[in-house]
Amino acid sequence: MKRPGILIVVFIGALLLFITFNTIVTESEGSKGLEAGEALPPFAMPLSTSSCEGRCDANVATDAGQGAAGARPACEVRGPEILNVCELREQGPFVLAFVFHPVDRCREQLPVLERVAARHSGVAFRVVAVRADAGEARGLKSALPVGYDHDGAVANEYAVVVCPTITYVGRDGRVVGSTVGSQTEAQLESWVRRLE
Repeated sequence: MKRPGILIVVFIGALLLFITFNTIVTESEGSKGLEAGEALPPFAMPLSTSSCEGRCDANVATDAGQGAAGARPACEVRGPEILNVCELREQGPFVLAFVFHPVDRCREQLPVLERVAARHSGVAFRVVAVRADAGEARGLKSALPVGYDHDGAVANEYAVVVCPTITYVGRDGRVVGSTVGSQTEAQLESWVRRLE
């Protein structure tokens, strides 16, 4: 009498294991970041050096009065304590690296980004700490400016699922491409040269 029950439990366990494995190894559209030629979704977020206290969410509004997205359009939210992608786009080519604070492989990507950035003064490099607050963003201890996306709204707009996800933007303000997962210094260098 116990055998059919055990078989059902084993079958359900194997089915759940297969579903989990398939979900992990299957690349979906959402795990590829923005694709070449796409326009950049606007955002403004506090930098890790900002004086913002409490809950400081990113603004992803395209128009005024969009509730949780933002009270005014993100492109209008600017200042020395703000990371604004519209402002970056106006200034020239840039690299936007999305990282998750506690993930080691994300933290290990930062020194590689810093070394490549040091060789390319004409390309701006910025880091977005996903689902982090100011303290966690400061904890990354990056030499690059770090903004933080407390509620993950920007990561959703940029199709960030895997860490790190890096988006490369050309002089025309359009996406040249995105990479998903850790990049070597040579790989990053190759992408950055395409932006200059």
